[in-house]
Amino acid sequence: MKKRNKSNQILYLMLILLFAPMLNHAQNRIGEQVMFYNVENLFDTKDDPDKNDEEFLPDGDRRWTNNRFFLKLNRVSQVIIAAGEGKYPAVVGLAEIENQNVLETLLHSTSLGKLGYQIIHKESPDNRGIDVAFLYQKGLFTPERYNAIPVINPKDPAFKTRDILYVKGELGKDTIHFFVNHWPSKYGGLGATVPLRALAASILKTYTDSILFCNPESNIVIMGDFNDSPFDESIKDVLAALPPDDSVSNNKLYDLAYPLARKGIGSNKFHSEWDMIDQFIVSGHMLRGSNKITSPESFHVFSPPFLLEDDKTYLGKKPNRTYNGFTYHGGFSDHLPVLLDINLDN
Repeated sequence: MKKRNKSNQILYLMLILLFAPMLNHAQNRIGEQVMFYNVENLFDTKDDPDKNDEEFLPDGDRRWTNNRFFLKLNRVSQVIIAAGEGKYPAVVGLAEIENQNVLETLLHSTSLGKLGYQIIHKESPDNRGIDVAFLYQKGLFTPERYNAIPVINPKDPAFKTRDILYVKGELGKDTIHFFVNHWPSKYGGLGATVPLRALAASILKTYTDSILFCNPESNIVIMGDFNDSPFDESIKDVLAALPPDDSVSNNKLYDLAYPLARKGIGSNKFHSEWDMIDQFIVSGHMLRGSNKITSPESFHVFSPPFLLEDDKTYLGKKPNRTYNGFTYHGGFSDHLPVLLDINLDN
């Protein structure tokens, strides 16, 4: 493990040296980058008696040790630094974070804290204890308010899942409403879980409709792991997120992941198929006219070679993940990050 940590540190330094020449240019940039990343089970090694986190303990099924935990933190830091290509994302949405302690350790034990990142996080009722979170650079984004939106199933009071994290603030001179999501997975069967993702979509739509009713020119950025593609019911019908090649209206939502998903590009691989379940969805005002602050071309999947490995079973490439089942693999995540560039020169 010491050799692996040393190699990890060398890679980290190489990334810093590689992107250092871009820093002066980055200071003069006219746009900012928003990132979303499902980091695959970022747990600490402490037992939370109120959560089902036993498998991620040193004596648990996954043998989750401090060495593995801190390597994972460095992996997450490396990805965020590399994704920004020397500029560093102004805002980062994260999924599968256990708690506030994990986030604070991420900043204190890596260079992310030195880059000015701050934390917005609310503990959610998910049984496994995984949450979503929001990181932002203090000098680039100014939060005004935030709250956790619970996903409550009136038909099943015992149902628990991740909250939707809402953050409103200023990015440059633009006020933006951010929503960070991690909708219920397909675990338990497609038929049984489709209504759960539709439920999350309907709750989110209630909030976005309210914002757009008050101000149709509001800037809304919805990001997350939706566990559905842009073509599925929860996104297409319930949330009513349209392909961005349609005629754009202020009071509608547009899924910027749609064009890449249509080409078979994805952020997560199941067997032989790539699926675009990590997405950015924006309000129409962000795409309209000469003052548009983003575009479909501004969305992309971050897929450098170090986040991928050969898929020996289904051919091609697949994400270089932390675990294959319960076998420790030592990679990054089973998801690839997705990025959105936002222009601030309007």
